[in-house]
Amino acid sequence: MKISIAQIKPIIGKIDKNVEKHQRLIDMAVSYQGDLIFFPELSLTGYEPKLAKELATNQEDSRLDSFQKLSDNNNIIIGVGIPTTENANILISMVIFQPKHPRITYSKQMLHADELPYFTNGNQQIILTVNTKKIAPAICYESLQAEHSETIFKSGVTVYLASVAKSVHGVAKAFKHYPDIARTYSMTVLMSNSVGFCDDFESFGNSAVWNNKGELMGHLDETNEGILIYDTDTEELIKRIFPT
Repeated sequence: MKISIAQIKPIIGKIDKNVEKHQRLIDMAVSYQGDLIFFPELSLTGYEPKLAKELATNQEDSRLDSFQKLSDNNNIIIGVGIPTTENANILISMVIFQPKHPRITYSKQMLHADELPYFTNGNQQIILTVNTKKIAPAICYESLQAEHSETIFKSGVTVYLASVAKSVHGVAKAFKHYPDIARTYSMTVLMSNSVGFCDDFESFGNSAVWNNKGELMGHLDETNEGILIYDTDTEELIKRIFPT
């Protein structure tokens, strides 16, 4: 199974323009016969809590239709980040497109204290099954909480997808924590981070893959958009950079 993680520099608040950016990276994953591609936290808007209320939407937003077409036509699963609304609440979400299936939304269950004025916790974990492998998404802060990884491990998950927006300090924590998760639970761990300024910090990229022994298989740099494509069977890693 080939899993792709994208590193993108979102244009703040411009969903339509960010859709175009996403499509370029999806096309690259498709060219390498990727089975899945996942993007960073709030990738379609940028990580901007103060703007989330005005930007929030839902999985049926017609601006997202192109992702369903790409999924259907290329047999690829796509996960994109966007704030969503539910009963007047705003959630940090990932909309997931699967070939010939209805869209589903995973919402971040564990919020950082700084996010609580703007967002509400999600309440349900989504687990995807692809080629008999169970895959669990996690969104930023919760992926660094031991409770989250332990819970999904008990569900039989072997691939952990962390969709994040992390600063240089957050990336340093991730590079210590994720290999520990991989070793402890024999899970492949992939981190998709953004680059560029967002909210009150700069995202530090370094999107990365660790195999199920906790070995770092490769990572991108801290400034450029790009993609990592990892074959979970052969452990081959393909890296492609799009200079920004």
